[in-house]
Amino acid sequence: MEMAARFRGFLPVVVDVETGGFNPETHPILELAAVHVQFDQERLVLGEQWQQAVEPYAGSTIEPAALKVTGIDPDDPDRGALPELAALRALFGGVRRTMKREHCQRAILVAHNAAFDQQFIMRAAERAGAKRNPFHPFSFIDTASLAAVAYGHTVLSEACARANIAFEPSKAHSALYDAQRTAELFCSVVNRWGCDF
Repeated sequence: MEMAARFRGFLPVVVDVETGGFNPETHPILELAAVHVQFDQERLVLGEQWQQAVEPYAGSTIEPAALKVTGIDPDDPDRGALPELAALRALFGGVRRTMKREHCQRAILVAHNAAFDQQFIMRAAERAGAKRNPFHPFSFIDTASLAAVAYGHTVLSEACARANIAFEPSKAHSALYDAQRTAELFCSVVNRWGCDF
């Protein structure tokens, strides 16, 4: 199965952002992760994985409650954080390379409650002046919606449980961990649906 054929020329890329709050206009991205998916015979499986800590951009505000949830210390020098533009360039470059390999014309963001992640990515790209954003500007695939249809629940941990995907609450709110579980959930739904069309 070819990715471009299955998803109409789009490359689905599972993304998770951990942020300093809920407002993409004022709160920074603190952590970015992406999980690429690929076909192994007729089954969609997890592929290349990437994560990056991100420096809060100048003038951003961070809600203390957000840090309590994520456990991120933005001032920790050991985070290895990159400036927003450098982190986005790394994300976009990796996605474009996979697009080329999979013969896709555009990437489509896949996330759990995807509107949140997409708004932060798009606003950050605009603010930082990141060029060649590979993601569709307004379309996305929301695994919360997919899980509601396939498994009868929208919360990631519960949807994973119903899909027989291991989920450790203590690891939640790490961008890479959440992206991995979301990618497994996405693959589960796609593989369950099949591709007889």
